[in-house]
Amino acid sequence: MSTDNLTADVFAKILPAGRDRALMRAALRLLTHGTPVTVTELAAAAGVPDLDPAQTPIGADVEYDEAGRIVGWGLTLNPTPHRFSVGGHQLYTWCAPDTLIFPAVIGAPACIESDCPITGTTVRLTIDPVTGVSDLEPATAMVAFVDPDRIQPGHLRATCCNPQVFLATSDAAHHWQAKFPGMTVLPVTDAYHQLARPLADAITDPTTTTGTSACC
Repeated sequence: MSTDNLTADVFAKILPAGRDRALMRAALRLLTHGTPVTVTELAAAAGVPDLDPAQTPIGADVEYDEAGRIVGWGLTLNPTPHRFSVGGHQLYTWCAPDTLIFPAVIGAPACIESDCPITGTTVRLTIDPVTGVSDLEPATAMVAFVDPDRIQPGHLRATCCNPQVFLATSDAAHHWQAKFPGMTVLPVTDAYHQLARPLADAITDPTTTTGTSACC
C-alpha cells in the first residue's frame, strides 16, 4: 500500500467528516493546557452543538475523569508509553504517530520520548510545526503504522493505537512488524513527511485532502 493511500484510508476510518476534524482540532488545543475539558467547552470550541462524544468515531476510547470531564482525546493527561511535552506540560499520546501529527495541529513544538517495545531503548525527538523532526535519538528509529483495514470502529486504541509504536532499529521494526500483518514501518523523518504531516494538515484545514482520495 502506498503512503498516500495509507494516509487517506486512516483518515477515512478515524475522522470521516468535517465535524470529526473540528472536534479533534479543538480537543487537542484545549488539552494542550494540561487540564481536563468539559463536554460543553469542547462543543463550543469546535462549533458542534449538542455534542455526544460517544457518537463520534473515537467515542468509545475518549477518556474522562471522575467529574465527567474529558482528559484524553488522542492527546491525554493519563500516562501512556508515548510522552509528549508541550508548553511546559507533560502530556501523553495514544500512539507514536500521534506525537508526529499533533504539534502542527496544536501549533507548538513538542519534545517526545517513547520506549521501543523490542529493545527497551528510549527514542527521543523534537517535532516543530515549522522545521519538522530534530534531535532524533537513535537516528535509526522507525515508526509503525497499522493496516487501516484492521482498524475496528469502537476499538480504536486496541486495533490502531496500541500497535503503533516507535522502534529503535530496523531489526526491531521487522520483528514488531511480523506480529501485525499489513503493518508499514518507516524511518521517523519519512513517516513525518509522508504520513504525519499530511494528516496534520488535513486535520488543521478541513478543505485539505490526503493522497488521491477524499478524506478526516
